[in-house]
Amino acid sequence: MVSRPVLLVGVAFLANGFAAIAGGGVGLIQLPLLLFLGLPYPQALATHKVASVALGVGAGGRYWQSGQLSRGLGLLVLASGLPGVFLGALVVLTIPEAVMRTTLGVLTVGLGLYSWRRHDLGQVAQVRHRDARGLVMGGLGLFVIGVLNGSVTSGTGLFCTLWLVRWFGLDYKAAVAYTLTLVGLAWNATGAATLGSFGEIRWSWLPWLLAGALAGSYAGAHVAVGSTNRLIKRAFEVVTIGVGVRLLV
Repeated sequence: MVSRPVLLVGVAFLANGFAAIAGGGVGLIQLPLLLFLGLPYPQALATHKVASVALGVGAGGRYWQSGQLSRGLGLLVLASGLPGVFLGALVVLTIPEAVMRTTLGVLTVGLGLYSWRRHDLGQVAQVRHRDARGLVMGGLGLFVIGVLNGSVTSGTGLFCTLWLVRWFGLDYKAAVAYTLTLVGLAWNATGAATLGSFGEIRWSWLPWLLAGALAGSYAGAHVAVGSTNRLIKRAFEVVTIGVGVRLLV
């Protein structure tokens, strides 16, 4: 019989490793485990949200070393997304969980299928929408994704990855770097702090989740930095469709 600490470390390592390669989706594996082990949904969500901050620490540290981040675009992701995350974390307390899961599941599967159908999407960087109007519209899109990130924990980083590819013209490797560094760290920390102030966190489980998440996210990011955009695109599509189906089922 596998002990609970070993199970928590192992699952966190796998979940964050895959997420670091695909650009999101850590909740696909980690949150169901917490529910399976007996945590009620609000407590599992808050605990997972705190643990997911380690995704940004581990993966973000590796991506920062790669020098792929632009300060200007990074500030836009933070300034646009953080208010949305705070709002979403408040909204999740009032909207039925089934409604949020079904809506997000349909949208997430759609993201994966859209990327799969667009064979050249995100393979070569093409600078787009960097004028004033384009930045405002891009910021609004990030705000909406931030609301989703604060309210439903599974898969919303994938939305940010595809938005950066589709709207701003980043390739998949660069988009994943922004998502894992800024969404994984700053957005998730904001959501964790907001949810933690309203709900109970299982603190005794966090050291094991954080240890696995830090190691897994750094290892996954290391693999992604040396991978091609085609491989990262395929990983994004597999994880995205998997997250969407999991939300629906």
